[in-house]
Amino acid sequence: MDRIEIKGYKSIKELDLELAPLNILIGSNGSGKSIFLSFFSFLENIYNKNLQGYTALNGGVEKFLHKGIKITKNIECYLKFNKNGYSFTLGNNQGQFLFEKEGLWYDNNPYYNNPMDISNYNSETNLQRETAPRAEFIKNYLSEVKKYHFHDTGKDSPFHKESNINKDIYSLYSDGSNLAALLYKIKQEQPIVYHRIVKTIESVAPYFSDFQLIPNENNGNIRLLWKNKHSEQLYSSYDLSDGTIRFIALATLLLQPRLPKTLIIDEPELGLHPFAIAKLAGLVKSASHKDCQVIMATQSVELINHFRAEDIITVDSVDGESHFERLKEEDLSVWLDEYAVGDMWKQNIINSGQPF
Repeated sequence: MDRIEIKGYKSIKELDLELAPLNILIGSNGSGKSIFLSFFSFLENIYNKNLQGYTALNGGVEKFLHKGIKITKNIECYLKFNKNGYSFTLGNNQGQFLFEKEGLWYDNNPYYNNPMDISNYNSETNLQRETAPRAEFIKNYLSEVKKYHFHDTGKDSPFHKESNINKDIYSLYSDGSNLAALLYKIKQEQPIVYHRIVKTIESVAPYFSDFQLIPNENNGNIRLLWKNKHSEQLYSSYDLSDGTIRFIALATLLLQPRLPKTLIIDEPELGLHPFAIAKLAGLVKSASHKDCQVIMATQSVELINHFRAEDIITVDSVDGESHFERLKEEDLSVWLDEYAVGDMWKQNIINSGQPF
């Protein structure tokens, strides 16, 4: 994705942001980082024709419109992918969103209207019914959009659930609940990649030896089991620390054989040791060099220190509106010989996106 424009969505009154292979959002609590990432969940539910259900479960139309229905009447969006584009305008129809406009864009083609209007004035998208080449491109992209936030590591965490080696193997779920099944598939089909994942985990958890991935013969279900170098006992996901299980999920996500076009990750640093954070930064950079765009929000100075100024987007809240700005190396050049980006942020040399 080259550019995203959003108007009227939650704290985002108006945004026009160019996106790069790496996009690391920093800012204080409540500045709008997570709201920006939540827009991709919004897109995911639009594509899956679940906009109304998603809206209802998250507070209704009032909660999505910037400062409420009395202030904002529409949510507008435009996504640009090189020559392709997708846009929509959502209005409020008696407490439900309505597609007032929906369009597909393709530059430099004089034989088609631009945008090609596909709106049906219904409460769900008409995108999936379209067969034009530009529609196929947009559908392929949106079908892979997921926001990952591996925050739940409690006793009822998705990490502890069974997954199925026949059904849950195509991509990592946003909550990591199919981690065992996906690792099983990778081990069977891509043993070199599987070995790389295991060695990466071992580098931050030296006691870790390997996974024990044995599906139930009757139903194909599998749980996340693992072996310790110093014991013959078999361990479960309950025996992993919060930081370790999150790192396992992140390593699998970023090292999987087929990366999606875009990865959206919220606060990946939670519970990670500084050495694990350094490893994570390397995995993120590697993924961004493999035609996978990374959009990530963080409050970790240690993580930010591993990236360039141009990778960082600061987010500030001004009068209830989220403002986004990408850092420029030339503006910070006098400091970069002595400080990493995260240290400059910590010491208020970067005066936007401040964590306090």
